[in-house]
Amino acid sequence: MGDDGIDGLTGYAKSLIDQAEVLVGTARMLDRINSTADHRVVGGDLDELRETIEQLPEQRTVLIASGDPLFYGIARYLTDMFGKDRFDVVPHVSSMQLAFARVKESWDDAYLCNLASQSLDQVVDQVRTAERVGLFTTESISPSVVAEALLDRRIDYFTAYVCENLGTPGETVTRGDLPSIRDQAFAGMNVMVLVRRKGAADRPSGSHRKRLFGNPDDLFLQSRPKRGLLTPSEVRCIALAELGLTTESVVWDVGAGSGSLAIEAASIASAGKVFAIEMDAEDYGLMVENAKMFDVPSLIPVHGQAPEAWSDLPDPDAIFVGGTGRIVPELVAGALQRLTSDGRIVVNISSPDNLVAVQAEIESAGLRADVRMINIARGQYQLDRVRFAALSPTFLVLGAAD
Repeated sequence: MGDDGIDGLTGYAKSLIDQAEVLVGTARMLDRINSTADHRVVGGDLDELRETIEQLPEQRTVLIASGDPLFYGIARYLTDMFGKDRFDVVPHVSSMQLAFARVKESWDDAYLCNLASQSLDQVVDQVRTAERVGLFTTESISPSVVAEALLDRRIDYFTAYVCENLGTPGETVTRGDLPSIRDQAFAGMNVMVLVRRKGAADRPSGSHRKRLFGNPDDLFLQSRPKRGLLTPSEVRCIALAELGLTTESVVWDVGAGSGSLAIEAASIASAGKVFAIEMDAEDYGLMVENAKMFDVPSLIPVHGQAPEAWSDLPDPDAIFVGGTGRIVPELVAGALQRLTSDGRIVVNISSPDNLVAVQAEIESAGLRADVRMINIARGQYQLDRVRFAALSPTFLVLGAAD
């Protein structure tokens, strides 16, 4: 049931309530229903709810819940506690759905979360990379607290909507930027919607504790449309280890993107040179900004297309090639001609077709080829459970002299 009470229910839902012999729900919800059924009032205590259900007589019973019970609602708890055969679910429009309808934004690709069950720090990291966001706030984690947390992490590129008392006569929708939302107070019943401004790049988290290598992905500025092309931190660690860098190494990063691997290679080869080659103007600009933030003077960004872009560069001790498309094996073949006699090459690819072709190029150059397939799953905490979100599998093809 929504905040508009029984008038907003479908005919089928009303008929279930009319036929019920026992109604279970909060006092606020049950007060809206004129029925001769036995009313059993429960609050927010799940143990109390479980005991109430266990003690119910063998009668037709309806539990009144808000919105959609399967969307951050009570149905998951009931399923875990009593099994799916004990009850049916009749969903209503959730307040999240109403909020997105009020601001006229699609929510099929939005990041949706309930702050009552998620750490604000984890939510902020998810918001950073999202296009649209829907948040159930709480009294303690209000929209102003969320706005403050986002601004503290330099995330200022969203338009915010706070939708209060949805479905009631007191419904209000407030639109503003995050600094204006931070300074306002809102009713306890609200949904916060965030919409990324067009063209806004992801901002780094602003942490001042940077590692030599293996930094979290969100420390790097990234182009939103290409997000996911950045070499994940776990893969970066393996690739950098296989490159065998020293403080004086000369390194090429071909297809450097926003520069995550090149920057960390430059942190290791602090007395050497790391040439980061990138032809995309936007990614090149982000790489320059990332290099400033990490303060790596040995990094030399190169704006151009390989192989022409490396024609005047010194021969490398280590080469990293990342990217997609049919041109990758050709780039590898050209780069291998410049690799020093005891140098190493690491190629990061996702296509099995390119895997075979790149391996053949490395072996044709007289190097020993080795392959790693890397599968990474990162833990995500939901309530008291840990779930794992898998990253796309990737291949590292390694080449070195015997």
